[in-house]
Amino acid sequence: MTGAKGSPLSHLDQSGRVRMVDVGDRPVSDRQATATGFVNLSGQALAAIAAGSVAKGDVLEVCRLAGIMGAKRTPELIPLCHPIAISHVAVEAELDSDNQRVLLRATVRCRDATGVEMEALTAVAIAGLTVIDMIKSVDPWAEIGGIRMESKSGGRSGSVRRPSRGLAEEV
Repeated sequence: MTGAKGSPLSHLDQSGRVRMVDVGDRPVSDRQATATGFVNLSGQALAAIAAGSVAKGDVLEVCRLAGIMGAKRTPELIPLCHPIAISHVAVEAELDSDNQRVLLRATVRCRDATGVEMEALTAVAIAGLTVIDMIKSVDPWAEIGGIRMESKSGGRSGSVRRPSRGLAEEV
């Protein structure tokens, strides 16, 4: 079985069975990944977050903490994801009143033989789910969107950034 560009899928063996990739021979390097996403909200939920009147507490601070915790637990949540020694996780959450959403950004760093993309993506997803949990009584229809990698560095690919796709970008 092959993946994009004809390369073998890294998580399948030659018989097509799922396997964990062996990273034991890869060089250890400083690695960093940044992911973003957002939570679309009703005007009422946005106002409640801005006013600090959500019954469960400070939505932006709690979702930041949840995102950090999620990054640290990624190997328990994503099958075949390597446990790595994360050295830093930063999660940012801010209100975007113009678009009625909470913007989320997570940056994760480590010094290891494999990257931290899944940890950054998981941090954003868990932060978004936490926003929804905290405001569901005000807005039961809030939705998470646009979770994606923005950049990564270290390892074989070096430093790469998401290519611009023009005006259709969500975030």
